[in-house]
Amino acid sequence: MRTEVLELDERFGREFAGRYVFQEITWARRSRVIQKYTKYHPVTGHVQSSDFIAIQAETIWASLREQPQNKPLSLQKLVSEDDGIPIELGELLSKIVNRLSGMSNEDVRFLLEQLDEESRIKLFQSFGFAKPSDGHHINSQGSQPKPSNNSSSSSTS
Repeated sequence: MRTEVLELDERFGREFAGRYVFQEITWARRSRVIQKYTKYHPVTGHVQSSDFIAIQAETIWASLREQPQNKPLSLQKLVSEDDGIPIELGELLSKIVNRLSGMSNEDVRFLLEQLDEESRIKLFQSFGFAKPSDGHHINSQGSQPKPSNNSSSSSTS
């Protein structure tokens, strides 16, 4: 399985500096993570809700094979809104893991389409694409895959 090594300096804070090793996860593991955080209608089978942030956090956690001795990352820290990781670090980890585990733009788009507007805004804020002050301005910085449908990628200000 493919691996990727990330050597971080102190740009995200002293606690996150060090060597991280990520490894590709299997299709089965990724599918189980998605299933765990997706609720389906019992009769129609349509997606009722999907917690994209939890999916991405658990995918990062499942891919993480090695981190600095002080163990700066945990699943709780990855999903935390109050004591979480810096936005830019989350974006970087997401890019690495998505590249390794094969999260395609289509996978991301599908998951985003399942979210209501408020949840999409929260997700974009967590990745640094929307300003937390008003939640509606999309930031052009970063290179996280952007969905193609207009409801989730357009500015609503």
